[in-house]
Amino acid sequence: MDAAEVEFLAEKELVTIIPNFSLDKIYLIGGDLGPFNPGLPVEVPLWLAINLKQRQKCRLLPPEWMDEETFTPMPSPYYMELTKLLLNHASDNIPKADEIRTLVKDMWDTRIAKLRVSADSFVRQQEAHAKLDNLTLMEINTSGTFLTQALNYMYKLRTNLQPSESTQSQDF
Repeated sequence: MDAAEVEFLAEKELVTIIPNFSLDKIYLIGGDLGPFNPGLPVEVPLWLAINLKQRQKCRLLPPEWMDEETFTPMPSPYYMELTKLLLNHASDNIPKADEIRTLVKDMWDTRIAKLRVSADSFVRQQEAHAKLDNLTLMEINTSGTFLTQALNYMYKLRTNLQPSESTQSQDF
């Protein structure tokens, strides 16, 4: 799965908007949305919120975890993608957008650094498997190729170092 596919999945996350238009309930395959009344908050998928925002049909409300005061370590499984999309398309609706961008980037850098340290420890200890809990899809996507290739090379090295069964020792 590449970054674009992970971002596509993140676009299904619900966000709150305040529409400036009236519309009855919309019936979609993924579920019903609305009704939309001016000034009344409604939850919609991120893809629809961005579309409406781009057409100046709504104002986006930032998710609770995107508040500088109440920031938590794992706010959403798609925290990086949501932040990127919301800040790129609706930064005018998000208070302290620059500070939030910095906080999320710092959190990303910290989590990736921890992942690198864990991978380094795993390789140094010559383990056969590892358990990585609480990773987001984007973090797996970012490090997955590297870890998979590293494990593959470790396997090849181990199998080449072990004496094969067909080789017999010779006595001199």
